[in-house]
Amino acid sequence: MFSAKYVAAALFAGTIAGWAQPAAAGDPSAYTMHVYKTPWCSCCGAWTDHMKRLGYKVEVTELNDLAQLRKQAGVPDEVQGCHTAAIQDYVLEGHVPPEAIAKLLDERPKVHGISVPGMPQGSVGMGDDPRAQYDVVTFDAGPASNSRVFYRAGH
Repeated sequence: MFSAKYVAAALFAGTIAGWAQPAAAGDPSAYTMHVYKTPWCSCCGAWTDHMKRLGYKVEVTELNDLAQLRKQAGVPDEVQGCHTAAIQDYVLEGHVPPEAIAKLLDERPKVHGISVPGMPQGSVGMGDDPRAQYDVVTFDAGPASNSRVFYRAGH
């Protein structure tokens, strides 16, 4: 018998590979985003609700522990945030602002995903302060992130 976290990790891997749908980067309603979060985290819920309000089709899976899912999704430890999401062929980690998501979908860089490591105050879901300053970084799959700044919020 498989535990829920291993089933979710397998589902996540299939989700990433299967969402290469053609869509216009500027139209959130053209995209499905799958969010993996813990059931008790209100800031993850606020981030998810914000994405829904913008028009993204959002599917949510709640897990008590995201560690195995992140490992399966190739999220390096140093870029981990509060929750993990998949959109198209990319992983979103943490409180990534919608502007960075739009840039990712428009530019389609050769990266595994983008992240807002930690939980910066003022980010979407963490106070939603448009003046908040924090970096969104890219990452490659695996133990070493090879991260670089992709987007600067509030700068």
